[in-house]
Amino acid sequence: MTPLERRSSVSLALIFALRMLGLFLVLPVFALEARKYPGGNDPALVGLAMGIYGLTQAFLQLPLGLASDRLGRKRVIVAGLLVFAAGSLVAALADSITGLLVGRALQGAGAVSAAVTALLADQTRDGVRTKAMALVGGSIGLMFAVALVAAPALAAWGGLAGLFGLTCALALAGIAVVIWWVPPEPAQHANAPRGRLLDVWKHADLLRLNLGVFVLHTVQLAMWVAVPAMLVQAGLPKAAHWHVYLPAVVLSFLAMGGLFALERRGQLRAALLGAIALVLAVQIGLGLLAGTGSAPTLWVLGGVLFVFFCGFNALEASQPSLVSRMAPASLRGAALGTYNTLQSLGLFAGGALGGALVKWAGVPALFGVTSALCALWLVLGWGLRPVGRSSGGH
Repeated sequence: MTPLERRSSVSLALIFALRMLGLFLVLPVFALEARKYPGGNDPALVGLAMGIYGLTQAFLQLPLGLASDRLGRKRVIVAGLLVFAAGSLVAALADSITGLLVGRALQGAGAVSAAVTALLADQTRDGVRTKAMALVGGSIGLMFAVALVAAPALAAWGGLAGLFGLTCALALAGIAVVIWWVPPEPAQHANAPRGRLLDVWKHADLLRLNLGVFVLHTVQLAMWVAVPAMLVQAGLPKAAHWHVYLPAVVLSFLAMGGLFALERRGQLRAALLGAIALVLAVQIGLGLLAGTGSAPTLWVLGGVLFVFFCGFNALEASQPSLVSRMAPASLRGAALGTYNTLQSLGLFAGGALGGALVKWAGVPALFGVTSALCALWLVLGWGLRPVGRSSGGH
């Protein structure tokens, strides 16, 4: 990477990290803390307040991605972070579950993921873009692990109001990073030729990648409906789950070198299909563990989760990198907006699907369905055409 590419990658990964840390800090404690608010004894309202963020984000990823193509990436990112900060403040000041719901919906309206990844694609060459995307994905995974450790202590100190106040401060810090650290964006938006959104939606390989991110995040959230209970069965109390998550996440980052080696040899498609196969193997393995009727050991579960994060991190880095290469520059924000929309919908679908399957059919059935989804993804993704690397130009 050139110094400019390193600066772009680190600063934009930091924006993701600041935003996602605020979100992740709330999730482990939201359901318990929300009971303290008027209306918090209604599980349906609490669930809606948790999930509404994903819905509003899904609806606005594409419009804000399109706006970044027309108006410029940094303007859209700053505006989105301001909306996200405003939503965090509304939730911090809420005195009822309805106020939390409004705040969470407004948080989701600050959907800047597409604009941030599009700017990262603008400022990096094809040959190093997967590495840049991996840095973003790694920052998100690390924030998830940090949040699991820190959330209970912070919630005990300040409750949900304190967590949302901290989230607001983190969003404002992200705006400072955009203004003073992120390099100037390429001056291409004003004179860029107007592309057609239909070209994005008709592109066969972009459709494969959009299907992929939907399945990946559906499976990710669905499996987490059951994995915590499996860790408890293995003898690990909830407060100590990070003892498994953190090593699995950190060690999986070290395995990312294999992805970069395959990309350098022009085998990114093979790496992507291999990562899908890893996620499929994990779902089958978890299904077999759940179906035995006996508690799995922590070492086995830890190993399975390590394999999952290896596949997950590789896909989180390679898929948006491929989207940015396949889409014309004038539609890069729209393409990544579509991609992030399917990602958000996958999170919503995974929560709903996982809860329903565990309630009505049991944990083995849950992993049977996630295995089938991954197998379908692998079959449909097999026809993905290799995308060449370009060492020069953005």
